[in-house]
Amino acid sequence: MNMRAGTTPRALIGFGKVWHRRLRPAAHEFSHATYFLMLPMRTLRKRPDATLRRNRFGAISFFDRDHGDGGDDALAWLDALLASEGVDDAEGEVWLHTMPRVLGHVFKPVSFWYAHRADGSLAAVVAEVNNTFGERHCYLLHGPRLRWGAEVEAVKVFHVSPFCAVEGRYRFRFLMTGNDASAPRHTLARIDHDDAKGPLLQTSVGGTLEPLTAKSTRRAFFGTPLMTFGVVARIHLHALRLAFKRIPFHRQPPAPDRFVSR
Repeated sequence: MNMRAGTTPRALIGFGKVWHRRLRPAAHEFSHATYFLMLPMRTLRKRPDATLRRNRFGAISFFDRDHGDGGDDALAWLDALLASEGVDDAEGEVWLHTMPRVLGHVFKPVSFWYAHRADGSLAAVVAEVNNTFGERHCYLLHGPRLRWGAEVEAVKVFHVSPFCAVEGRYRFRFLMTGNDASAPRHTLARIDHDDAKGPLLQTSVGGTLEPLTAKSTRRAFFGTPLMTFGVVARIHLHALRLAFKRIPFHRQPPAPDRFVSR
């Protein structure tokens, strides 16, 4: 998708599914309803959205300190990260696909920062990953192969699940459809994990996007009650099921030396 100029972007909320499939040594698959925020971070810096509960308590809210280095301006952190990694052409809109806080509680397994050039093309994607041990790591995807719908790769260096060794590679593919940069209608992020034996995990998260309003906020909050609490509960439930299936267990290794890998 070429992100062309259009009307002023606004905060969006997505309704969709998170999907996970393990291929071996025992099959395991699940799909759960979810919702998420899609935020035009540069636009929100200039024109805050009254509907978005930002850095303040709400049924559904967004806090900058839940990202990056934990500071008060997540976009400033991202810009500094890109500059330090030599990405100097991401001056266009930055869309952040992320889980919100729900009644103040948050756990974000992965967030995606889509950074665009001034002409609307995709300059970089940062996949910001959190594990249940309180650690965070960022995979920076950048280069001539990066574009909507194309597959890009990164070496796995960060521990996420005790049922997967820190080895192999991730294959990423991102889709966003709609009229232009101001009004995407659907988004999908696909991440597959391969190890030395080949494909191991297949995952995706995505959904249909609509404006963040009081009505859509209520629909999300009451349609999937205590959503972020449920994410944590399901992580532990599926871990228990994997243990019953005798999937090999891997102890937590030290965190990567660098906060960002490419």
